[in-house]
Amino acid sequence: MDIFWHILWSNVLPLTLMIAVGFTMQRLFSLDIKTLSKLNFYVFSPSVIFNLLYTTDISAALIGQVLLFVILFMTLQASCVEAAVRLRGLEGGMRGAMRNSVLFYNSANYGIPLNQLAFSANPYTLSIQIIVMVTQSLLPNTFGIYSVNAHRMSFRSTLRTILSQPIIYVIPIAFLLHGFQVQLPQSVETPITYLSNAFIGTALVTLGVQLGNMKWELNPVLIKNVLLANGLRLIGGPALAALVVWVLGFFMTIDHMMAAALIVSSSVPTSLSSVLLAVEFDNEPEFASQAVFLSTVISIITVAVVIFLLHI
Repeated sequence: MDIFWHILWSNVLPLTLMIAVGFTMQRLFSLDIKTLSKLNFYVFSPSVIFNLLYTTDISAALIGQVLLFVILFMTLQASCVEAAVRLRGLEGGMRGAMRNSVLFYNSANYGIPLNQLAFSANPYTLSIQIIVMVTQSLLPNTFGIYSVNAHRMSFRSTLRTILSQPIIYVIPIAFLLHGFQVQLPQSVETPITYLSNAFIGTALVTLGVQLGNMKWELNPVLIKNVLLANGLRLIGGPALAALVVWVLGFFMTIDHMMAAALIVSSSVPTSLSSVLLAVEFDNEPEFASQAVFLSTVISIITVAVVIFLLHI
């Protein structure tokens, strides 16, 4: 019960309050959500990824193990989502929106505090979470863009859009600068830190603005799709992660802390990236916003259950 209340007070309530700020601002002033979306995509998100990679020591062996897990896990989860999409008979932009709401999860502003809470700020498990977060930052800016645009844009146009995303270049640059121990000038490092700190607040306010922009009409079809996405993310995610960890255990050494960290990392709610993608490319923004909001609320229970079952 303690973990439940701690998740509620330390993770969900602060997120909800910041979402409420965006919701209220939209109702009062009708903000330009496209501008907020572009700030997140092109400024704040690349800054937070660069800052974390540049300042964190992570071994190559650990990176390899976690990446292998991520590849297998994402492949399995993508297969499950594709089966669900076909069974539901979803078409057009909803197919991509459903994929994004399940495959992209909140590994940064929810996953990192959760990891520090569940594992008592253990540097080893935090490094694992950071690697997962990097992959979750790269995928929306590559596969996510392709997914929401595949039904209406040529591959060449989609590829051009993907190559315009700063995050693709930020990740290797941050790794190289950290690897070669290049000291950034204070005049560069300070702005990056400030922009990095602005990411979480701006992303959550953007979600609130999108929620405030919605009609909130009772749509049974939309609700069913949202609940399906939430089930695949919050229940299917940790279940598939546990399966992948179990299989990998036959081929390599995975200690209990790594196994638990990987499973916990997969149990978090839908990422804000799915909303930003939906808004930026005008692809089912109501579905994406409701999927993020509802999964965050439901995760209060599901995440606590996952942590309890892992006996952390």
